[in-house]
Amino acid sequence: MTRIVHFVHQSADGFIHGPNGEFDWPMMGPELSAYSQSLTNSADAFLYGRVVWELMSSYWPKAEEYSTHEHDLAFAPVWRETPKVVVSRTLTEAGWNTRIVGDVAELADLGQKLVLFGGSDLAASLTERDMIDEYQVFVHPVVLGGGKPVFRDPGKRFSLKLAESRVFDAGVVLLRYQR
Repeated sequence: MTRIVHFVHQSADGFIHGPNGEFDWPMMGPELSAYSQSLTNSADAFLYGRVVWELMSSYWPKAEEYSTHEHDLAFAPVWRETPKVVVSRTLTEAGWNTRIVGDVAELADLGQKLVLFGGSDLAASLTERDMIDEYQVFVHPVVLGGGKPVFRDPGKRFSLKLAESRVFDAGVVLLRYQR
């Protein structure tokens, strides 16, 4: 059975990126980085929508050329080696050990633990279909004043069960919810 964990960084005012698309604000201290690495190491595959895939695939293959941050240097080889699944109706080729599926319904048959990284459109589509088993929301101590919200209209109201809350270095708060 496929299990989907939604891993998302958000600002204190609920945005995944700022008004101009900026994503330079997440604070990946050593403690949060270690937690993030343990979650990604537990995944069978990483899950992306096309827009986030394009962002990730433009950065992680050559992250060592762009960054000296310890988290980036540790995650880059993991990203390159881990299988990835991209949900897209327009993407025809992806590279980097990536499978493309045209419809979210195809995910149910994969039988894997998938970690969905960001992407409010795909997350909303999966939420609407009750396909996300766990939400791991990392709230960073920054107010962006606008941008793209974490949760787009899921089309219905539903309850979540708080499974864990935790404060990491740099004041980042994890809210881990289960369906």
